[in-house]
Amino acid sequence: MRVNVLQHTPDEGPGAIRDWVHANHHTMFVYHPAQFGKLPTAAETDLLVILGGPISPNDALPWIAAERDLIKQLLATHTPIFGVCFGAQQISKQLGYPVGKAPAKEVGWAPVTRQSDVIPGLPAQLEVLHWHEDMFEIPTGARLLFSSAHVRNQGYLYNGNVLGLQFHLEPLADNVREMVVNDGDYLVGSVLGQTAAEVLAKAVPTENQLVLYQLLNFITEPN
Repeated sequence: MRVNVLQHTPDEGPGAIRDWVHANHHTMFVYHPAQFGKLPTAAETDLLVILGGPISPNDALPWIAAERDLIKQLLATHTPIFGVCFGAQQISKQLGYPVGKAPAKEVGWAPVTRQSDVIPGLPAQLEVLHWHEDMFEIPTGARLLFSSAHVRNQGYLYNGNVLGLQFHLEPLADNVREMVVNDGDYLVGSVLGQTAAEVLAKAVPTENQLVLYQLLNFITEPN
């Protein structure tokens, strides 16, 4: 399987997604559309992963529109898509739903709770890393997967193989450190009220990587 990853900022990379790719003997190609303007074609994509970043789907940038055109093509061919934060917002916007400010800015560690059993075996609650202040809408026909105390729309499953998460399961310990040392100022104004030191002191739950693998397996295996 060819896994094409769209990375939008240096400090938000694939993290544990890379480990899942290698464990399953797939091949990963990482694109940086904001820097180089390059995107894969739909024909060479078996799984598209769209990562986060400090931009909005509402920004009038050519590469953002080009990403959504690629999403449109992959939706038409029923190709699996996994969107994280900005990536999940891109999918929702391509499906015709607005992206706007969330009820609260969430940056730091906080729990999300499961809202659906459509994907069997997910835990009732996860302690995850939030790094956002915007929010997607849940597309018609999609299932709400997760919510937090401050933002209801935290995850959805659409058409069985398109999955969007507002929060981050992919960062490993090194990735969290990279995010904090480069973008720690973003913690200011978060409803979670955490300092950079507090975010760094939290050990990444091992459960997060297991759930990430479970989600990626679900959307890429015949159901």
